Amino acid sequence: MTADRRADNSAMTLDDRSREVFRAIVESYLESGEPLGSRNLSRLLPMSLSPASVRNVMSDLEELGLIYAPHVSAGRLPTESGLRFFVDAYMQVGDLAESERSEIERHMQGVDRGQPVDGLLNEASQMLSGMSRGAGLVMTSKSNAVLKHVEFIRLEPTKALAVLVGEHNEVENRIIDLPAGTTSSQLTAAANFLNAHLNGQTLPELRAVLARLKDEVRHELDQLSQDLVGRGLAVWSGSTEDGRPGQLIVRGRANLLEGVADAADIDRLRMLFDDLEKKESLIELISLAESGSGVRIFIGSENKLFSLSGSSLVVAPYRDSDNQVVGAVGVIGPTRLNYARVVPMVDYTAHLLSRMSRSR
Repeated sequence: MTADRRADNSAMTLDDRSREVFRAIVESYLESGEPLGSRNLSRLLPMSLSPASVRNVMSDLEELGLIYAPHVSAGRLPTESGLRFFVDAYMQVGDLAESERSEIERHMQGVDRGQPVDGLLNEASQMLSGMSRGAGLVMTSKSNAVLKHVEFIRLEPTKALAVLVGEHNEVENRIIDLPAGTTSSQLTAAANFLNAHLNGQTLPELRAVLARLKDEVRHELDQLSQDLVGRGLAVWSGSTEDGRPGQLIVRGRANLLEGVADAADIDRLRMLFDDLEKKESLIELISLAESGSGVRIFIGSENKLFSLSGSSLVVAPYRDSDNQVVGAVGVIGPTRLNYARVVPMVDYTAHLLSRMSRSR
């Protein structure tokens, strides 16, 4: 039987003293990150157990796959399966303290409503980092911003920069390939045509309008300019599988360096930082958050995005005015995150982001 399967069945097999020993090991790990030995553990228990009896219980817990010894003569640490069992069976998540709610709201509501939504997301990430002592992250799919201006700037004979400006002055720049023989006047004509038909529309709405105006497009623009219009619209949608290019905002990476001492921890952090640089794959965070209700906790290898680094992720979705999931907010940290505190913090931030996003 695998360790995970043994751990899944452990809730039915732990007696009172096994539960207390297990709880003490996990809580000590979450607080200090250090192994807990039988002698020190016996002093922490609410019942009277000798170190020898504690060692017997620890041996049973190790057989169940809930704890392990990092070194031959060391105390015990919880396994990933043990942490999952603890989070599911024993962790009590309460409401945020009123002072913490106020701090979150103060940070978030300090963002000027006239600023692009990026400012709100950046503040959420920075705030979560500071309050959790982990790395705060916000992931968002590209929203269907209302466009107010389009421009094409030639970079070289076969490439141009498509510049699209949203109603809140958000700017999206994308490189596009130019049809062979494209002239500067055709770049200008294509941009003028798009700007003439914007009328405060989103990109999907503009595509629909142009689809209905195919004959007019053919009449007003030559073939090269028609191709350029199509390319300029297509590049805005991106190239991800779901057509929703995303952005990732991460703050507080330096927090992850606190308390790091040995080479193994440094290697895990290096792998985590490498993962964080692969922004194109992190759109999966949204689907991870969307696939469950409320806050989700991924411990170590449970989250394939950060499995090699052994990091934990606490993540929750936030929604738009149509109640559609448009992003995810969360905290990345070592497996000894203070889950009981971080979970309500992420949950409250996600709800606040949803509410503020709807009102912008």
